[in-house]
Amino acid sequence: MVVQGRHRFPLHGWLGLAGLLVAEALLLLRIELVGQWFFVLAWWPYILLVDALVYRRKGTSLLADHRREFLFLLPWSICFWLTFELFNLRLGNWHYIAVPESLPLRWSGYAVSFATVLPGLFETTQLLEAYGVFHSAGSPRISSSTGWFGPFVAVGLAFFILPLVWPRYFFPVVWGCFTFLLEPLNYRLGGRSLMRQWQEGSLRIFYLLLAAGAVCGLLWELWNFWAVTKWIYTVPYVGFLKIFEMPFLGFLGFPPFAVECYVMMNTISLLRGNRSWEDPKPGKAQARPARTVLVALVLLAYSLFVFHQIDLHTVATWRP
Repeated sequence: MVVQGRHRFPLHGWLGLAGLLVAEALLLLRIELVGQWFFVLAWWPYILLVDALVYRRKGTSLLADHRREFLFLLPWSICFWLTFELFNLRLGNWHYIAVPESLPLRWSGYAVSFATVLPGLFETTQLLEAYGVFHSAGSPRISSSTGWFGPFVAVGLAFFILPLVWPRYFFPVVWGCFTFLLEPLNYRLGGRSLMRQWQEGSLRIFYLLLAAGAVCGLLWELWNFWAVTKWIYTVPYVGFLKIFEMPFLGFLGFPPFAVECYVMMNTISLLRGNRSWEDPKPGKAQARPARTVLVALVLLAYSLFVFHQIDLHTVATWRP
């Protein structure tokens, strides 16, 4: 049983805090190498620090007790983000500048950077939960009917297709398409489901995810703004009134993006006996080495393919 209270602050938390402070200090001193890798040098220490704060509060955390579940998030984090990179080939909403010319260095940088997405979001979600945010957030129960399946799938398909057909007008809805497409599947197959939680009278996880998305979105844009190697937005119609590099209205996309990542990860959990970063103890996953190797090879091939597409279409400027 998890006990809320004070527990020791683990070593990786001190390392994360020190790493973040050192990175910030070296950036202020204009150390070029730090500026080039600042996004990674900020996000990984942040993840270590937040995990340690969760442990300090709850006496358990992903890195302290469930490293396998933490590590499992990393390749899927890369995969999920690269799916939106594919969308961006059509949308053209952002591009990268000052990217390393060296292919091994560049692709390693893509992987290490994109691997922070799910850990950053979910560790932040756990931090907010551990400190009681939305603790009393109840909701009137909705009907246990599954009549919402059809409308959800229809909306999800529309949100998937419309940005590809008319990217200039419908680019924002990609940050919700997989939520609507996959939530009915998760519900039907007995996986974790936000709609089932709503039927049970709780929207706390939904609220926590929205808040975590807002927090991480602010940090993404803050740390990207300071970096040398970074992304720049080219968003139609709403490119005015920027905060850091992001147009003000663009921040509205981060909360639903966090929900979308949660729903996508719940779908992946269905393939492994419903084991999840959220509740890693129940059910021991069956060892299926052949399937694991096959999935790993598919993810690797997919990642390398999209890395190449980013090089061809999304990178605007290079550096030696």
